[in-house]
Amino acid sequence: MHGEASDGEGGGDTEVMQQETVPVPVPSEETKQPKECFLIQSKERKENTTKTRKRKKKKITDVLAKSEPKPGLPEDLQKLMKDYYSSRRSVIELEELNLPDSCFLKANDLTHSLSSYLKEICPKWVKLRKNHSEKKSVLMLIVCSSATRALELIRSMTAFRGDSKVIKLFAKHIKVQEQVKLLEKRVVHLGVGTPGRIKELVKQGGFNLNPLKFLVFDWNWRDQKLRRMMDIPEIRKEVFELLEMGVLSLCKSESLKLGLF
Repeated sequence: MHGEASDGEGGGDTEVMQQETVPVPVPSEETKQPKECFLIQSKERKENTTKTRKRKKKKITDVLAKSEPKPGLPEDLQKLMKDYYSSRRSVIELEELNLPDSCFLKANDLTHSLSSYLKEICPKWVKLRKNHSEKKSVLMLIVCSSATRALELIRSMTAFRGDSKVIKLFAKHIKVQEQVKLLEKRVVHLGVGTPGRIKELVKQGGFNLNPLKFLVFDWNWRDQKLRRMMDIPEIRKEVFELLEMGVLSLCKSESLKLGLF
């Protein structure tokens, strides 16, 4: 009797244990949840990758690579000036920034080398440089985006410059005071450099713009990212600041001519 009872109780226990272990599928539902989260994350990643792909298509280099190069025109400079100053100046002040067409030299049509372009805009260069005797100044100033580009331009203008004295007006490896001393020491005919350093020399009184007859911007050349000098925000800002340091007034008085190479 007792054996049967104990067997019955034991059997009952096993039945209870089986009933308690029946709801085992519950953790399997829990394991499904992180799987769902993982799938959502992968969708987000896919969305992110498609977004980055779309952004890459909108790069300026891709757009410029497909577009044909167009030579810079005086209207381009005038428009950039208006866009730059529109939020900073009144309507009357903006009108004062307008330059007469007579102050612009013939623009480069993209067929010229630097020497051939300079010969075209200044056919009487030899006579002009012989009459130049003022120190701390130049007759012709070529403004570009970098020191490396300035060196390239100096090398490419050999046929034009002849015996003219040339000075490098950029910041790389050259201190401002060194350039001030060079300008004070001898008569220089040609200057090639960046707007930031030229502006600094004018500020320090080491460079006088009044004797300047020709100001040429390296307008059409593009760097490795296919940017022209005026496509670079810092360079554009420094160019306009330089123009306001006496260049605009010299242009309006017609003693200075602007060229876009």
